[in-house]
Amino acid sequence: MKFDIRKIKEEAKKDHEKAWLETARLLKTRGKLFTLIKKPSQHPLPELATKVREVLLSMGFTEAYLPTIVDVNEVRRQYGPEALVILDRVFFLASLDRPDIGISKNKLGKINDIIAGFTKVEKLKEIFRKYKKAEISSDDLIEVMVKELDVGEGQATKLISEVFPEFKALKPLPTNLTLRSHTTSLWFPVLSEMIKREPLPLQLFSIGQKFRREQRLDPTHLYESWTASVVIVAEKISLEDGERITREILSKLGFAEVKFSMKAATSKYYAPRTEFEVFVKHPRTGEYLEVGNAGFYSPVALSNYDIAFPVFNLGIGLERVLMIETGEVDMRVLVYPYLYKPAEFSDAQLAKMIKLERAPESEVGREIAASIARVAERHADEPSPCEFPVFEGKLLDRQVVVKVIEPERGTKLIGPAGFNEVYVYGGNIVGVPPKGWEQDEFLNKVRTKGTSTGIRYIDAFAALAVSEIEQAGRGGKRQVKVRVRNVKLPSDLNLAIEEAAQRYVTSNKKRIDVRGPVFTTVVAEFS
Repeated sequence: MKFDIRKIKEEAKKDHEKAWLETARLLKTRGKLFTLIKKPSQHPLPELATKVREVLLSMGFTEAYLPTIVDVNEVRRQYGPEALVILDRVFFLASLDRPDIGISKNKLGKINDIIAGFTKVEKLKEIFRKYKKAEISSDDLIEVMVKELDVGEGQATKLISEVFPEFKALKPLPTNLTLRSHTTSLWFPVLSEMIKREPLPLQLFSIGQKFRREQRLDPTHLYESWTASVVIVAEKISLEDGERITREILSKLGFAEVKFSMKAATSKYYAPRTEFEVFVKHPRTGEYLEVGNAGFYSPVALSNYDIAFPVFNLGIGLERVLMIETGEVDMRVLVYPYLYKPAEFSDAQLAKMIKLERAPESEVGREIAASIARVAERHADEPSPCEFPVFEGKLLDRQVVVKVIEPERGTKLIGPAGFNEVYVYGGNIVGVPPKGWEQDEFLNKVRTKGTSTGIRYIDAFAALAVSEIEQAGRGGKRQVKVRVRNVKLPSDLNLAIEEAAQRYVTSNKKRIDVRGPVFTTVVAEFS
């Protein structure tokens, strides 16, 4: 089942609501049409997060979940005068201010154009009032209109999109809420509460995303990234202790050689001359890549949260650790391979992506298709005109006679390419004859080293012919004739090559060559 995307787009442009309703018919609601296949694959990032989590738990740390949304005032409390610069990298959240919606005579006329004889004006006003006061959520607005106004879903949607421009005019309004750009932003308020209810030391970690409005997206910078953040609150702890624990964590992750570098300019939430960066050698480039940042929180920032004890913090960038583990130099390729990494398929994988476009649906139909191929093999070189019976019996509760024929004079029952087989070799999709062409070096390599799809031209044609016969039988037709001529494209041969495979072949400048003369015909007569 494949949608006609171009047609759907055109119809939606003319009338979105109509297209939305009508295209639902393209989807099946009943029948066992799909079963999960076994092709599990883990993304390396959560796999690494699990590994880091197990290491930290084994060392005695307690896991904590931290909120993702941070009030801007928390950033100011932690960074002090530096907050102005930090906030430049922060994503602020916005919301839509729900409009006051009136119903004028003009609007009422448009409503009646959509819903003839509409009388529930007061009920509609009440719905809009409740929506304004957030008593009705935006997700439920259409559903409430459908139920309380007794209108169709399409009519309710048209009212919103065509009658009330107030909805189109809505603009986001910024709030004081931000997405966390530093996991640290959440530790301060969490620790402020934890020290009131837990004995020291506190040894906590949290693994999650942070969001930064980076000035550029490149191999080492993304808007979203994952961090393993560690904090230790103790009455007595030194920076040397923090360095030792950092080395131990990275050692357990498989990195024996670690370098520290004290930052010349310290972030204001850290104490002066206590913030250091953590580096691990990249196996591919030989350069040291920053994978973490650590230090003591500033007593000034801590005092804003009534925290009277030293707090050591370590943040490890998981994407950067993954780059070192895999040898990859571009974290975008690791995190979003489907956006940044060209598709890669082996010949065996490509071969599985080549299938018959149409095939018999009934057991008898499959038997007829197999019989067509057998008869074609047995009489392939018979001079034409000629015909040979294939099947006589019941198909779809109708009596049918099926034959393979070649009506033209001076040829054979099956053309020279009739028994070619579809192979994949070096990313090329090629139709190869079972014998002959020994002088062609490429074809011989395909035959000996390529991966067969198991599909011969005659098999593909037989499947198409029987599919047409079954369709004719269901439609009450008496006769059907299916002919294949000189094959130029896979579709001429009843072959469907998955889009991903087609893109791979063309983008890698490989070829799809299934050309060849098949020239034969299948006829069927129902009685």
